[in-house]
Amino acid sequence: MIEIASLSDFIEKYLKELLEEAEKDFIELQRRDLAEAFRCVPSQINYVLQTRFTPEKGYLVESRRGGGGYIRIVRLSTDPNWEIVKEKLLTSVTKEEAIAILDLLLAEEVLLEDEARLIGLILKQEEDNLNDDLRALLMRSLFILIENLRR
Repeated sequence: MIEIASLSDFIEKYLKELLEEAEKDFIELQRRDLAEAFRCVPSQINYVLQTRFTPEKGYLVESRRGGGGYIRIVRLSTDPNWEIVKEKLLTSVTKEEAIAILDLLLAEEVLLEDEARLIGLILKQEEDNLNDDLRALLMRSLFILIENLRR
């Protein structure tokens, strides 16, 4: 049986190709421009981003709405180089994204199980005191601490 690729497949492939060609580990796009290029509604772009560019799959998606709004897709690196990981945490991180980042880093053996568990416990303990920006700052600080302890 012949499989026919869906529009979502084409959009995903295009975005991944852009990420491969990017000088950095992220790309920034206009949702409207992307929808026009693929002749689809912006909600189709949202669907692809929400289902195929998740933290569990190694991506963070940041979206700014409005006239100057954009979509930033960040490819998470599982390179044990902490500078790359810390750079990814310069933006805000939701609770769900934080858990997914820890799971990914643990799965790729960038973090030891005890380190990931400790960070998860700290995030849980401080959950009521953290907004998304503070959560990213706390995670970045904990990664710096781990990096220094490993030296």
